[in-house]
Amino acid sequence: MTRAPIALTCGEPAGIGPEIAVKAWQELGARMPFFLIADPAHLPAGAPFQTIHDPMDALHVSARALPVLAHGFGGAAHPGQPDPANAAGVIEVIAKGVQLVQSGKASALCTNPIHKKALKDGADFAYPGHTEYLAALAGVDRVVMMLACDALRVVPVTIHIPLQEVPEALTARLLTDTILITYAALRRDFGIDAPRLAIAGLNPHAGEGGAMGMQEIEMITPVLDALRAEGLDLAGPMSADTMFHAGARARYDAAICMYHDQALIPIKTLDFAGGVNVTLGLPFIRTSPDHGTAFDIAGQGKADPNSLIAALRMADRMARAREAE
Repeated sequence: MTRAPIALTCGEPAGIGPEIAVKAWQELGARMPFFLIADPAHLPAGAPFQTIHDPMDALHVSARALPVLAHGFGGAAHPGQPDPANAAGVIEVIAKGVQLVQSGKASALCTNPIHKKALKDGADFAYPGHTEYLAALAGVDRVVMMLACDALRVVPVTIHIPLQEVPEALTARLLTDTILITYAALRRDFGIDAPRLAIAGLNPHAGEGGAMGMQEIEMITPVLDALRAEGLDLAGPMSADTMFHAGARARYDAAICMYHDQALIPIKTLDFAGGVNVTLGLPFIRTSPDHGTAFDIAGQGKADPNSLIAALRMADRMARAREAE
């Protein structure tokens, strides 16, 4: 059976999404078919595109043009200047992408960056970001953010909250759910039969026996012991400052970190342009480039498409793994 192509949402049309979509097609072409859900009028002038009416048309159109599943927007696209009239269209495109992947007309969903303030100003968008909206559309209570590149996969347990709030937010239930969702996704979507997870401590030196904090003793270690008893291969809690050199990375398939920067600094140091944001725990595959709308360079032809290309390639590999399962 022929596998459906990947659906790529346009993201914020005033950002770099339209131009990196074209650049990604120029790199991948027919070798890895995908289609863009967008207003064709928002693409860069002279972009080689062809409007399609069925996602499967992308399989033969991709050889000669960027396939575009057209969706009308309320306004024009002015690089670097988000228009509130386009906010509803951005949200509708995400919902359309989810519908297509859930119906099997797309094998995976890849999302270009959105601008949350523009969506709130123009359409009273009620969600903190892409991930929460996708979870709501999918009817899922808890999802997990993974950042991945060839050298490293990291998962922060707590994400976009102030550092002073992390100890209170870091609960046994949240840590358990994060580990279980990550473990299941590594098996299903990455084809790893027996995942190995490295778990960071919260405090310096993983608390150093309680001298630098008690969270490791009182909460993290009991959670890990309970999950080990269920057969999970877990190392830790480990001192985060010794987890990310090459030798350490060879001993695990993903690192579970306690807060945002503990996870993202290592991966962005190793591969700033090639990192991919993956949402785990959804009933479908979703990846995204690990950057924002970049209004400051939008429309200037300077945008680097490598993170989007990596996100599309990872979505393709995940779709193949899920299909094989």
